[in-house]
Amino acid sequence: MYKKLTIWSMLLLFAASSAAAELKIAVLDTQRALIESEEAQALLAQAQQELQAEQDQLQALNDEIVALNERLQKDGEVMSPAEQRKLQKEIEDKQIDLQFLGNKLQKEVNDRRQELLQQMVPKIDVVLKDLIDLEGYDMIMERGSLRYVNSKHDITRRVTEKLNEKQ
Repeated sequence: MYKKLTIWSMLLLFAASSAAAELKIAVLDTQRALIESEEAQALLAQAQQELQAEQDQLQALNDEIVALNERLQKDGEVMSPAEQRKLQKEIEDKQIDLQFLGNKLQKEVNDRRQELLQQMVPKIDVVLKDLIDLEGYDMIMERGSLRYVNSKHDITRRVTEKLNEKQ
């Protein structure tokens, strides 16, 4: 029984290795291919410009908190307990505002990134179809799900170049 199982295992292993030798496999880092494309770079720059006011507001609020903390440390000993509590409350209120604005900005950035990906996915699908037809790939795997890949199988740069050509 054990001998039969060993023989079958060896036959399956041999069949799998010979079948794998015939497969043409490529690896793609989809997100990197999209983000590095010229169109995505332009859209990201536009989003960055549109969100600059919120980023500036966030930085200004952070600077205010730092200044208030420095004032509390510097002048805290000569302040009355009521003044210290008032200043500490002001710092806490500004920290709450900072956290709220930071979360709001992060959500906006994530929403913009998601919109970008949704806008670019059909374009990358067309590019992949072209590459599959041209190169005859049997399988394209996502880079993020693999531990190791020889760089000769990575088609990320080619996909980015094709995206730029199609723009």
